[in-house]
Amino acid sequence: MESALKEQRGGESVLDLSPRATPAGGVEDVYGEDCATEDQLITPWTIAVSSGYNLLRDPRYNKGLAFTERERDAHYLRGLLPPVISTQELQEKKIMQSLRQYDVPLHKYVAMMELEERNERLFYKLLIDNVEELLPIVYTPTVGEACQKYGSIFKRPQGLYISLKEKGRILEVLKNWPERSIQVIVVTDGERILGLGDLGCQGMGIPVGKLALYTALGGVRPSACLPITIDVGTNNEQLLKDEFYIGLRQKRATGQEYYDFLHEFMSAVKQNYGEKILVQFEDFANHNAFELLAKYGTTHLVFNDDIQGTASVVLAGLIASLKLLGGSLADHTFLFLGAGEAGTGIAELIALEISKKTKCPVEETRKKIWLVDSKGLIVSGRKETLQSFKKPWAHEHEPVNNLLDAVKTIKPTVLIGTSGVGRTFTKEVIEAMASTNERPLIMALSNPTSQAECTAEEAYTWSEGRAVFASGSPFPSFEYNGKLNIPGQANNCYIFPGFGFGLVMSGTIRVHDDMLLAASEALAAQVTEEHFAKGMIYPPFADIRKISAHIAASVATKAYELGVATRLPRPANLVKYAESCMYTPNYRSYR
Repeated sequence: MESALKEQRGGESVLDLSPRATPAGGVEDVYGEDCATEDQLITPWTIAVSSGYNLLRDPRYNKGLAFTERERDAHYLRGLLPPVISTQELQEKKIMQSLRQYDVPLHKYVAMMELEERNERLFYKLLIDNVEELLPIVYTPTVGEACQKYGSIFKRPQGLYISLKEKGRILEVLKNWPERSIQVIVVTDGERILGLGDLGCQGMGIPVGKLALYTALGGVRPSACLPITIDVGTNNEQLLKDEFYIGLRQKRATGQEYYDFLHEFMSAVKQNYGEKILVQFEDFANHNAFELLAKYGTTHLVFNDDIQGTASVVLAGLIASLKLLGGSLADHTFLFLGAGEAGTGIAELIALEISKKTKCPVEETRKKIWLVDSKGLIVSGRKETLQSFKKPWAHEHEPVNNLLDAVKTIKPTVLIGTSGVGRTFTKEVIEAMASTNERPLIMALSNPTSQAECTAEEAYTWSEGRAVFASGSPFPSFEYNGKLNIPGQANNCYIFPGFGFGLVMSGTIRVHDDMLLAASEALAAQVTEEHFAKGMIYPPFADIRKISAHIAASVATKAYELGVATRLPRPANLVKYAESCMYTPNYRSYR
């Protein structure tokens, strides 16, 4: 296995890291680089690594005290480090001890971001090995507070900021990013960050956090990920008056100006990175989210996590919950509080899944699904005033003004909250669900925790311990009448990293709804009898890399079946291939 230091010149060490084929049909690379790119499968490649002081300032190659005696000599590190030689495991233990001393989650977030800027591999090792503890820090709910205060904690750019100042020059801006082999872009315009509203340019925390999870949970290598914030202004008066705000100080551009700017961006991305670049839209406002997905879904490889990712992870929970509730999906009635991009996206995927299983037209299967918005139950009498994405859910029914009356009238077996408004699943609502169902399924999905429709404790208590509960943000386990209930977390992190990795490793050029259904079924299949016994409808996050490999394999399988996968020949065992392609954060050996 070649890992020799070929030569030293100009203060740089050039490493020849030539991958070799494995029986799994993937590529073995002991250095932990992701290999899911055509160029790495076909030709050897070299990497130039700085030496001396510059090496210690390069987060991708810095190992801190883990540099060996031999490496310290070869890379001019003598005297630049204390004499002790550490292991990556000991470094990990030290950082975790330090993090656990912080009482404020935002302080932990800042410490993790500083670690990523200092030592990339240690950051990902920490996140992978302690995923259940650190996921709420690097993503929801802490990332929401980080976005609110992003201007105050901003230290260095972690992605690209493309503002209206760059109109007509977006391709030029993309070329300023130092990496060329980008596989995944997560982009936001900051208008609807979690349940926190318009945070403008400070929404950058979301793409940064999502892409950290693409690497830690899905195995896409960090250098192939690019966070982007589109800054078209903000309507948040508080931010516009904030002296530390880092974005354009103007009201949001809308209408044709906005869509022209986004079109220039999408065209430049495709021109610069090619047909197979995955663009994930994140936290766009409803009116733009649906429009962009519909417009570019046929011409680009695009994915909206709020619409499609949320739908897929919720559908997985519903499929798994049938073991506890009984029956098939077609036997159940679904009621949503919230009819935005998340609610309608979930509803449509449920209808598609039922249609697929029963061979009924999707127009018929939609009738099992009811939505409540701010004006009450969506019914046919309101059709003239409804936004286009709500119209398919306007069924024949008398007007109903509030959620409690809707529950009593519709008698759903499943109640799903995507409203973004906290504490809307009241005691009366949960009791009404429990009065007509032996095991009511309650999904309080709004983020962050403060916006959840109810807590796990409330759901279990008000249903006398009979509810099956899942939420968007994490809740602790709760004991009721001597039985320990473990809430499920319907977190998109289960789906999007594996889903995106499946697209990347198969060279897929378009996203299809059948891929989302395949991802849902793959996730549901990872829930075991042991999990069901504890009331769980999602597997534990500790197994997320294994789960992501299975999801990636299912998505890739569907892509090959649909004829949109370009990586040929198709690997014989896609699960093993996915595992062989995953980035691993273990330190490399330099000589």
